[in-house]
Amino acid sequence: MDLRIEGLRVLVTAGAAGIGRQIAEAFLGEGARVHVCDVAEAALARLRDEQPRIAASVCDVADRAQVERLFADAGAGLGGLDCLVNNAGIAGPTGAVQDIDPAQWDRCLAVNLTGQFNCARLAIPHLLRSDNASMMNVSSQAGRFGFAMRAPYAAAKWGVIGLTRSLSIELGPHGVRVNALLPGIVAGERQRRVLEAKAQARGIDFEAMERLAFSFTSIKEYVTPEQLADLVVFTASARARTISGQALSVCGDTNMLS
Repeated sequence: MDLRIEGLRVLVTAGAAGIGRQIAEAFLGEGARVHVCDVAEAALARLRDEQPRIAASVCDVADRAQVERLFADAGAGLGGLDCLVNNAGIAGPTGAVQDIDPAQWDRCLAVNLTGQFNCARLAIPHLLRSDNASMMNVSSQAGRFGFAMRAPYAAAKWGVIGLTRSLSIELGPHGVRVNALLPGIVAGERQRRVLEAKAQARGIDFEAMERLAFSFTSIKEYVTPEQLADLVVFTASARARTISGQALSVCGDTNMLS
């Protein structure tokens, strides 16, 4: 399928590794022009070496001054913006609410929710000038279900869906599509660390925690970053011109979180 997005100008936050890098490379493979940011300078250095056609900046999306610099760099390099992928996020603390350090709560929401606002507000003026404008905000199945021992993360990801729906209503009349991506259990080191932390909190081993997590899905296998990237790239194409305001799940039919 030819998505006809050659030359599309795309910014992917937290795009130097993991899901973000997969998304950035998928866009590049379709002929898009891509700029990424990340807080991990070593990962950015690897990306620059391995994918020199992807422009890259250091940026913590929770820091508004850094986000201002990011959009100045990306806007100048790309000559505008057609698609923002709000991918930056952190796992946050694992534990009962009464045991969570308030500073960790603040940081989790600052990155996972306020960081998306920080980027969206600067992207919108660019998107309004595009003839194929879209935004994808990465949420989670934690944005649909309660998530014991992960309250800060779940609260932020529920907030992402609310932000997405509100932006879709605001921007739809101007031809800008806004959706949220809700991954399930994604293959990779980050997911392993989350399951290990939950196993430790529950006093069980990793394999038991993994079985418990998959017991609430119909398709009992990990989601791959490639599957997520494929959906993001499709929704940025004109073929998805009436898909907006949606919470798009790629989760193997998850029914609850453990």
